[in-house]
Amino acid sequence: MISVEEATRLVATTIRPLSVEYLSLPLAAGRILREDLRADRDFPPFNRVAMDGIALRFEALESGQTEFLIESTQFAGQLPTPLQNPEAAVEIMTGAALPEGVDTVIRYEDLAFRTEEAGRRYATVQALPPRRGHNVHARAADRRQDDLLVPAGTRLEPAEVAVAATVGAATVAVTRRPRVAVVSTGDELVPITQQPAAHQIRRSNALMLQAAAWQAGAEAEAFHFNDDPAALRQGLPTLLEGYDAVILSGGVSKGKADFLPEILREVGVEQIFHEVQQRPGKPFWFGQQPGGAVVFALPGNPVSTFVNFYRYARPWLLAVQQPELGETALAGASASHGNPVSAVLTEDVQFRPRLTHFLLISLEPGPDGRLLATPERAGGSGDMASLLTSAGFLELPPEPEQFPAGSVLPAWRFR
Repeated sequence: MISVEEATRLVATTIRPLSVEYLSLPLAAGRILREDLRADRDFPPFNRVAMDGIALRFEALESGQTEFLIESTQFAGQLPTPLQNPEAAVEIMTGAALPEGVDTVIRYEDLAFRTEEAGRRYATVQALPPRRGHNVHARAADRRQDDLLVPAGTRLEPAEVAVAATVGAATVAVTRRPRVAVVSTGDELVPITQQPAAHQIRRSNALMLQAAAWQAGAEAEAFHFNDDPAALRQGLPTLLEGYDAVILSGGVSKGKADFLPEILREVGVEQIFHEVQQRPGKPFWFGQQPGGAVVFALPGNPVSTFVNFYRYARPWLLAVQQPELGETALAGASASHGNPVSAVLTEDVQFRPRLTHFLLISLEPGPDGRLLATPERAGGSGDMASLLTSAGFLELPPEPEQFPAGSVLPAWRFR
């Protein structure tokens, strides 16, 4: 039986980045970018007007002039026409390119207009701007051409999609989605559409794992096998060939119907470890088909299945979508990438066995901004309903036995 730290290290050794595919930008949302996106021109690409009003020469204001003839009107998207009369102004709209000959914009709220009988319009400046270039978003003020905007390895969220569109990245290189087979095992499990008999339960673990895998960016299909060695020998090889990861629930403990460890080895999966010094989820089995799929064989009790997925399988799924390799891929600082955050325990906890303990908790921000972790009531690893009031779990190390309120510990969030 190995430690949680050693299990994490061994899982990390199987991480390999998945292949690249090219998608049109609208279809790439949520994917991991596998190329750098750089500015194809300055941001903004011209001196951009930031307010509706008039554009004029700041020097004219400095000389004491306050009334300006409106020489022309310019809208966003129009080719700018240079100012002809240095004592005049251009009526201009937000987003327009600043014409040559002017350098400052006065907003409508600071102007008064009058129109002569001949139709000529004049604007009087009622509030002087503080500086030259007021209300002008200067060219290249944000980014310069060729600046790195979105590095490879970034998840394409809406803001990144907008930037990609701005630089004309109609097609982008992204990581393909991991393909995951989720497998439930057990004679007691029936389809969710079926009314279970008194001795049966519905197949909730498979749906839970499938949903969690989709949330981690994978494509996941659910399968079921009864506790039948022949069916397992026949069905597992197909899944091992067609998927990047196989995540099983149940059949890995020491019961007389727990055939999975032996059969996985029979069908060519090399065992990397079996049993981890942790609670819940000690019987966790992990292996890999040489050059192929990895196998997370998780204990069947729902809380055990759940915390093992979030502690080991989800970080693996997120890591293989990144371009980087290495054992550090499962150990970072971002909770959004499957890694823990720090949280402060709000009450004393005692845990005697010398095992790492995954303690279900609720989380809320404290007055100092730190996350506060409050233990949630749970009726053991079979208490699926305890997950409803929990936001994550604290990882309590095997030493010491006492964890006083105020202890700062790693928290794995699933909400």
